[in-house]
Amino acid sequence: MSVPAIQVFPGTYRDSLLLLSATRAMAEGPGVSWATAVMAAPAAVEDLTGRGIPPGDLADADANALVLAVRADDDRAAAGALELGRAAVFAATAAPREAPGWPAPRTIGEAAARLPEANVAVVSVPGPYAAVAAHSALSAGLHVLLFSDNVPLAEEVELKERARRLGLLLMGPGAGTAVLAGVGLGFANAVVPGPVGVVAAAGTGAQEVMSLLDRWGVGVSQVIGVGGRDLSAGVGGLMACEAVRALDADPATEVILLVSKPPDPDVARTVIGASRATPVVAACLGMSAPDGRIGDALLADTLEQGARRVTEILGRAVPGPEEGLSNAVEDAAARMTGPRRTVRGFFTGGTLCYEAQVVLSRALGPVYSNIPLRPDLGLPAPPGAHVCLDLGEEEYTKGRPHPMIDPAARTEIMRAEAFDGDVAAVLLDVVLGYGSHPDPAGEIAGTCADLVAGGAAVIAYVLGARADRQGLDRQRRTLRDAGAIVTASAAEAARVAAAVAAREPALATVGRP
Repeated sequence: MSVPAIQVFPGTYRDSLLLLSATRAMAEGPGVSWATAVMAAPAAVEDLTGRGIPPGDLADADANALVLAVRADDDRAAAGALELGRAAVFAATAAPREAPGWPAPRTIGEAAARLPEANVAVVSVPGPYAAVAAHSALSAGLHVLLFSDNVPLAEEVELKERARRLGLLLMGPGAGTAVLAGVGLGFANAVVPGPVGVVAAAGTGAQEVMSLLDRWGVGVSQVIGVGGRDLSAGVGGLMACEAVRALDADPATEVILLVSKPPDPDVARTVIGASRATPVVAACLGMSAPDGRIGDALLADTLEQGARRVTEILGRAVPGPEEGLSNAVEDAAARMTGPRRTVRGFFTGGTLCYEAQVVLSRALGPVYSNIPLRPDLGLPAPPGAHVCLDLGEEEYTKGRPHPMIDPAARTEIMRAEAFDGDVAAVLLDVVLGYGSHPDPAGEIAGTCADLVAGGAAVIAYVLGARADRQGLDRQRRTLRDAGAIVTASAAEAARVAAAVAAREPALATVGRP
């Protein structure tokens, strides 16, 4: 029987990357069966107590408390693992980089005074404190990338109205991706410069279009993430309008690509109208219009289609499908036997999960999800249903880092849910770039190979740019070697999954731009 043990460090906030480092260090200790390093938010505390940590040990822990927790073979192994975690999580702060005689800055204002050339602040603190930190950055004259979630709507509107008055960008809340003046922030990709400016209310949506444009030799001028609620009626496109105006005035931007899940139509028209001279393409997932336009913008209902539309406006060549894809789809469909008719999607990117549902539902009918297209398609799904999961949602990240940072959670869920006898196609995304795991394909390759050996088809898409440190070609090759069908876009992966599940290879090309 394993022994639980924890250490609690009050007032010790650490970001996801340091938490991941500590978790890995503890998990690799001898005799350790489970380990985690988390901030003691309510959801994390609930997860810890569910794993056998005594509630009394967490009684004084709040959202700013760091918790190291393990289960190990005995007390000695547990203590050793906790020491490994402590060393990992405090290593980055053991020797603060300070000028001689200068203490580390304690506020954003102090930091800005030390770095007068800085013009952007990245805010990543628990939601209840995020607005205060963002206001401090605005007061210091800084644009803000507000990575934090769980910021109340009223505070978001207040922040964005103030930023607009100050002539600054307030990107977020929940803005995980931006590329400003060639510098990637958050979960961004190492893309080439080019003439397309992206305004995105969807993080992995921004990554998908910037990566497609990079691989097609087009490139981006700027990528401005505005937060998932910005194009809602409640926020009114406050920051999307400012971003479009900024890109319209940017001589390096020739086309603007607006990326969003279905926005409020009136808000979308207002945002599009903020551009006076630069053409706009709106990639609004699943949204349609009789004339194919919303306001003055061409309307695309997938990310792939949006990237292709801006490429066509620029007069650039658009690549064709993957070489050998048709044969791979035909072979996979021919191998399907018996009851194998369903699709299971396991996504690390929420926007890609949503896009997959749009594509799959048109070909196969209802798709169920934890981020469903309609409320009646939520979980639990009925037997034999198609299911796509966004594993970056809170119910899957309690007590552990986001799956783009640590793929282990996805592997566990796939092992539990992807081997059912009715599964024809397993649909996966692998997201590369800054902040992502150094070898995400390698982490899931073994499970992919086992799925293929068991009779299912694995369809995988690698979202990445040529210069991403994980190596785009290497990641794609790893998945192919595991038996997966690897596609050129996320939308194409969903089309292929539908074709295999329905045993109709022609579906792989239905809706292709």
